[in-house]
Amino acid sequence: MPKTSNKGKKTKGRKAAGLKGMRSRLSSRANGASRQAAKKGNQTSPNQSASLQDKALREHLLNLLRARGAHIDFNDAMADWPAQLAGAKVANFPHTAWMLLEHMRIAQWDILEFSRNPKHKSPKWPDEYWPASESPATERDWTASIAAFKKDLRAFERLISDRKSNLYEKFPWGDGQTILREALLVADHNAYHLGQLVMLRKCMGI
Repeated sequence: MPKTSNKGKKTKGRKAAGLKGMRSRLSSRANGASRQAAKKGNQTSPNQSASLQDKALREHLLNLLRARGAHIDFNDAMADWPAQLAGAKVANFPHTAWMLLEHMRIAQWDILEFSRNPKHKSPKWPDEYWPASESPATERDWTASIAAFKKDLRAFERLISDRKSNLYEKFPWGDGQTILREALLVADHNAYHLGQLVMLRKCMGI
């Protein structure tokens, strides 16, 4: 059997080592290029970053207005509330469901109109922010108030969703108010009185 010379073995060994080293270098270069590409892809310009932040803030505001999270939403709070109990009083509770509903509707409407109409005139505080009676005159008044509240809430959501609406710009007709501030005001006010409505319906056993 022919013998392989030591010189041949060394040559083959050098070739194998060379190929192994070349593969290692190519792999290292490929990995480095991939990391650079990934890093470059993750980089965003200041304008892109600001746009993403603006989008995220609008989504947070919409979720807050829709009571997604810690607050109950309007539909759940008012679900299946009998119109005949809209004016019912509960001991040691100052308001009826009708009074709370109308107060929420008027306040939300006022904030919405103030946010989009420079000629809007707000009702007189506090009397005109509450209904004149403890109960609706008809069942139609009750359902109409519920529908109007939902309609205005949707309008405010559209105002927030509109990327042309500057959330931070102060209203020229106001004294420091912005859309962002008014959106938070609507969400806070609605959450407070929705909580009252939930307590009221629990006391009434609805």
